[in-house]
Amino acid sequence: MAILRLGDESPNFIAQTTEGEIDFHNWLGEGWGILFSHPADYTPVCTTELGTVAKYKDEFNKRNVKVAALSVDDLESHHGWINDINETQNTTVNFPIIADKDRKVSELYDMIHPNADSQLTVRSVFIIGPDKKIKLIITYPASTGRNFDELIRVIDSLQLTAYQKVATPANWKQGEDCVIVPSVTNEEIAKLFPKGHQEIKPYLRMTPQPDLN
Repeated sequence: MAILRLGDESPNFIAQTTEGEIDFHNWLGEGWGILFSHPADYTPVCTTELGTVAKYKDEFNKRNVKVAALSVDDLESHHGWINDINETQNTTVNFPIIADKDRKVSELYDMIHPNADSQLTVRSVFIIGPDKKIKLIITYPASTGRNFDELIRVIDSLQLTAYQKVATPANWKQGEDCVIVPSVTNEEIAKLFPKGHQEIKPYLRMTPQPDLN
């Protein structure tokens, strides 16, 4: 089993989900995607996470991001669990949950870490770009729920830096100043960043977020 790294092509698969069969790459289309795994159905932290994702769906849609969850249980279990999620989290699950009873997808994406648990998946997160390449990998232990505000922040950064010659500094949020990448020469700055810039050090040059009016 190959270990996936940033820049690798995301493995494609065909799977049954709570919204029907999907061919993963075709389902993603030309947009961005998030694939995230859950240790098992009917677990408390996962229940809160899936409810949170449903509430954030509009934010993902604004960014042209499709989300899909995965758990190593079957469709019947998933559908029953969705009823609990909707009830306890006061929401409606509005994205597919992949049935992975045979652990095919879990193994493709190295989501089972035997030293943590030989049967259940860890809390993996993969953000996949329109080129089907993996742009981000985060792995949480089963005991720690994910911060979806952070995932939105990361998506904003990934989408900005994919198309602009900037990077985002520590704790950056949408609308804040960005770092001009080192490959941009001082002579190019005026043309590329007409809003101006501040040179703190020759290697640390800041500019207002370039894709905002």
